[in-house]
Amino acid sequence: MEDRPTMKLHFEADLDYQIQAIEAVCDLFRGQEICRNAFTVTHQALDDDQTLDVDLDAMGVGNKLTLFEEDLLANLREVQLRNGLRQCDSVGSRNFTVEMETGTGKTYVYLRTILELNKRYGFTKFVIVVPSVAIKEGVYSSLRTMKPHFDGLYSSTPFDYYLYDSSKLDRVRDFATSSQIRIMITTIGAINKQDVNNLYKESDKISGGRPIDLIKATRPIVIVDEPQSVDGGPYGRGREALDRMQPLCTLRYSATHAEKHSMVYRLDAVDAYERKLVKQIEVASATIEDDFGGPFVELLNVSHRAGDLTARIAVNKQTAREVRRAEVTVRDGDDLEETTGLAAYRNFRIGEIRADGSPSMELRLPGQDGQILTHGQSWGGIEPLTIQRHMIRRTIKEHLDKELMLRPQGIKVLSLFFIDEVARYRVYLPDGTQTKGVYAEIFEEEYRRLTQLPEYRTLFSDVDLESTAEQVHGGYFSIDKQQRWQDTDEKSSQAGRDNAERAYALIMQKKEELLSLSTPLKFIFSHSALREGWDNPNVFQICTLRDIRSESERRQTIGRGLRLCVNQQGDRVRGFDVNTLTVIATESYEQFAERLQKEIEEDTGIRFGIVEQHEFASLNTTGADGHLAALGFERSKALWDHLRAEGYISGRGRIEEKLRTALRKDHLSLPAEFDEVADQARRHLHKLAGQFTIKNADERREVSVRHELLHSPEFIALWDRISPKTTYRLDFDNERLIAACTRALREAPAIPKARLQWRKAGISVAESGVTAQERAGAEISSLDNSAVVLPDVLTELQDRTHLTRRSICRILTNSSRLDDFRRNPQRFIDLAAQAINRCKQLAVVDGISYERRGAEAYSLKEFNQHTLTGYLRNMLSPTAKSVYEMVLHDSTVERDFATELELNTSVKVYAKLPDWFRIRTPLGDYNPDWAVVADSADGDGIRLYLVVETKGGLHAEGLRPTEQAKIDCGKAHFDALGKIGHSVVFKKAVKLEDVLG
Repeated sequence: MEDRPTMKLHFEADLDYQIQAIEAVCDLFRGQEICRNAFTVTHQALDDDQTLDVDLDAMGVGNKLTLFEEDLLANLREVQLRNGLRQCDSVGSRNFTVEMETGTGKTYVYLRTILELNKRYGFTKFVIVVPSVAIKEGVYSSLRTMKPHFDGLYSSTPFDYYLYDSSKLDRVRDFATSSQIRIMITTIGAINKQDVNNLYKESDKISGGRPIDLIKATRPIVIVDEPQSVDGGPYGRGREALDRMQPLCTLRYSATHAEKHSMVYRLDAVDAYERKLVKQIEVASATIEDDFGGPFVELLNVSHRAGDLTARIAVNKQTAREVRRAEVTVRDGDDLEETTGLAAYRNFRIGEIRADGSPSMELRLPGQDGQILTHGQSWGGIEPLTIQRHMIRRTIKEHLDKELMLRPQGIKVLSLFFIDEVARYRVYLPDGTQTKGVYAEIFEEEYRRLTQLPEYRTLFSDVDLESTAEQVHGGYFSIDKQQRWQDTDEKSSQAGRDNAERAYALIMQKKEELLSLSTPLKFIFSHSALREGWDNPNVFQICTLRDIRSESERRQTIGRGLRLCVNQQGDRVRGFDVNTLTVIATESYEQFAERLQKEIEEDTGIRFGIVEQHEFASLNTTGADGHLAALGFERSKALWDHLRAEGYISGRGRIEEKLRTALRKDHLSLPAEFDEVADQARRHLHKLAGQFTIKNADERREVSVRHELLHSPEFIALWDRISPKTTYRLDFDNERLIAACTRALREAPAIPKARLQWRKAGISVAESGVTAQERAGAEISSLDNSAVVLPDVLTELQDRTHLTRRSICRILTNSSRLDDFRRNPQRFIDLAAQAINRCKQLAVVDGISYERRGAEAYSLKEFNQHTLTGYLRNMLSPTAKSVYEMVLHDSTVERDFATELELNTSVKVYAKLPDWFRIRTPLGDYNPDWAVVADSADGDGIRLYLVVETKGGLHAEGLRPTEQAKIDCGKAHFDALGKIGHSVVFKKAVKLEDVLG
C-alpha cells in the first residue's frame, strides 16, 4: 500500500489570549524560589516526614511550595484584577479555575503551562485528570503532536508522559523518583474507587507500598480537564479522588465550569465568537410541517422526583390558533385526547412509566396491544428513517458545497455524524461477518446520487464513484476484543473502558492523517459519547441523527467542530468566510439559538444583555498608595445606580435601547467621580450591549436632518396637512363577513402533503444573546403520510373562531374545499380557522370611519428628538431634496422610488416618513412610506401634497390582507383630514409616474 504523506500541524506560540491564560496561572506563584521537595524512600511506613516503602537507597522528588498563604493570595488577587475578575478573599483549597471556550486551545494552554511552571519554579510532577477515555486519548495524542513544538520553545527540556495503567505500577515509581518533568494522564473512573482500584492497594512492584502514597508524596500539581464532569458534584467520588493525591494545587480547565472556585482567567463563548477565535455557526434545520393528520407520540424523558413518576412526551397539540408539535408532561393513566385537545387521540392512554433500568413508557392504543417506547422512540407520524435520510442527504450536499470552495485553498473538509447505536451503521452476523447498517446504506445511496450532479463534476472528474462511496465514510466506535464495534459505555465496567480505549487510540492516531487531501475518508460516523474529547479542526458539518432537544449538550456537540481549520501545510486559516460550522439538526434554528443561549447562560453564568450591580467592581483604578486597585463593589453599585436613574438600564439591569443609542453616538456621560474608569466602563458596556453589532458595524450610520428643507415653506405646508392625529369608529356586517370568509377559504392556498422543510441560518453570539439570521438554501421535500382520522370539523372551527355552527357550515359548503379536509384534516382546520379569523379582523375595516382627535398632531420637533440610523447597504446617498441627508430603504422598489424623487424636477421636497409617524388602525399601527410636495405634471401651477405607499405592485392582490387593510385605513384617515381642510392625496405607487401621471 502506498504511504501517504503525513501532514504536520503547526502551533502558534504567540497567540495573545493563550499567553494571557498561561501567565495567569504562572503568576500565582510569583516569588516562589526554584525548589524541589526531596524525600527519602525507606522500608518504613509513611509518616509525617513523607518516607515511603520502596528501595532502600531511592530518593523521591516532588514539588515544594515556599510561598506563604498571604503571598499566594496577593498574587491571586493581582491576577484577578489584571484580568477583570472578581477578587477572592482567600485561596481556599488552592483550586484555580481557567475558563476557555471550546476550540480556543485549552489543551495547548495547560500543557504549555506545565513547561512554563517548570522553567520558572522547578515544578516537575503533574497529574492530568479527565472524565473519559476519549479525552484521555486526546490529551495523550496532543502531547505527542506538540512535543517538537515545545522542544523548540523550551530548549528541549526533557519530559516524559504516560497513561496511568493499573497493571504498570512501575510507572508510578518512576513518577515519584524522577527529577525530570513527569506527566501522568488518567481518567477519573480509573482512580476513584478505592475498594477495587490497584492505586490504593499494596503492591510488590513497589516493594509493598501503595501507589497513591507515592503520588501524594510528590505534592503533584493536578490539572483537571472538564472538572464539571470529573468532580461528580460537590461531594462526589471524583472530588474525593483528587483530594487523596494531596495536590500542591489544582488547576481546573473547561468552557463549562459547574463551580467557579478561584477564577484566574476567562475567555468565554462571547469573547471567542466576537474575536473570531472559533468557527461561526449556522444551522440547517429540518422541521416537519403539516404532519398533523394523525396521532403522534415521542418519549423524550422520564422523571422520578419525590415519588412522582412522570414522562415528558412530544405530541400534536391544539393551541389557540392551530395544531402544532408540543411537549407535555404525562402520568400513568392520562387520557391523551384530553391532554392534546384533539379527537385523533381518542382512547389513547398512558400506561406504565418505568424509571429504573432503561426508562420507558407504555402507550395504550385503541383496539391494539400496548406499545413500549424508550427514550427517543416515537409512534405515529412520519417514519423517523425518512427524516434521517433527508438529514444525511443534506449533510452530503453541504459537504460537497464546501469542498468546491475550500479544496482549491488546500483545505480538507470533514463531516461528522452522531448516531445512537452501532447497529444502525454496522451489523454483525452470528458467524462474525459484518454488513452495512441502514445508515451506511443510505449514505452510499445518497452520496452516489449527489456526486453525479453537474455542479459537483469538477470534484470527481477522475474518480470511480461506485467504489468511492464506500471509501469516503468510516466509523469510530468502541472495539471489543474480537475487533467488533460496540456502543460506547465506559462508565459501567472496566471492559467498557477497555473497549473505548482501543477505539479512541485509533482515532487519535489518525487525527492528522484525516486532514490530508490524499486520505479518502471524509465522513465520520460515531457514537454520541464522542461528543467530548475528540475534535478535528476541519470538521465543517455535524449531523445529529439522534435527538439533542432534551439534552444539555449543544455546546459539547458543536464543540467538535469549532476549531479554526488548517490547510495542507498545517497552518491555521482564519476568517468567517472560510470557517463556518454547519449543524444539521431536527429543530428550527430559532429553537437552536434559544436553547444554545440558555446553555451558555447556565454553563458560564453570562446573563445576556444584563448589567449586574457588581459588573464594574474589577475595573482598574489607582489606589491611595498609587498602585493598581479594583473599583470595588460599592462604587460599582453606585455606577449601576446612575445608569438606572438615567434610564439606561431597567430595575433588573436589562439594557435599554437608550443605552445602545448613547453608546452608538458616543454620548454616554458618566459622573465625574468615575472619570478614571469611564473608558473601561464604556468598553464593557459596549460588549454587554453588543446586539447592535450583529450587523456590520462599519456600515452603521446616523442619518441627520437637513434643517433647511425640514423648515422650508413647502414642507411645513405638507406637514400641516398630514400631522393631525385621528381616532376611528367601526361598523360590522355579519352577512358580508360570511361571504368574505367563504371567498377567502376558496382562494386560500392548496393543502400540501406532509413535507420536510429545510432552512439554514447563521448563529451569532454576542453579550446581548444568541441570535439566528436565515440564509439562502431553503428546500422542501415531500413525505408520505399515514392514514388520518377525520375529526369533528364544525366543533373544532366553532371553538377556534366563535362563529355559529350554521355560519361555519355555510362557509365550508360554499368554499368547495372539503376534499382538502379529507386529504389533510388538521391542516385544513388550521387554514380555515386562520382565514375566518383574518376575515373577522378585516371586516371591521369595511365600515371604518376616522375623525380628528382634538388638536393633537405630530410636531416637526420630533425629527430632532428621534435618532435615525441605518446601514450603508440600505441607504440612498447623497440626496438633495430629502429632509434627511440619506434615505433609508427596505427594498429595491423604495430605493428606485427615492431615486426618481431626486431626479424629477417637479418634486420640491420629500421625506421617507420615520417609523414614529403612525396612524392607528384596528389591526395595529400603520406607518406610511413617503410624504411628497410636487408641482402638477400638467403645468397648471397646482401644488400637490402627497402621501405615497410604495409596494411591489399596485394591486391589492399582491399584498397580505392585513397589510392591505392597514393601507385602506390609512386612506380613510387622510380622506377624513381632507374633509376638514387638510387636503392631501393618498396613493399607492411603484414608480413616481404612478403618482404624478
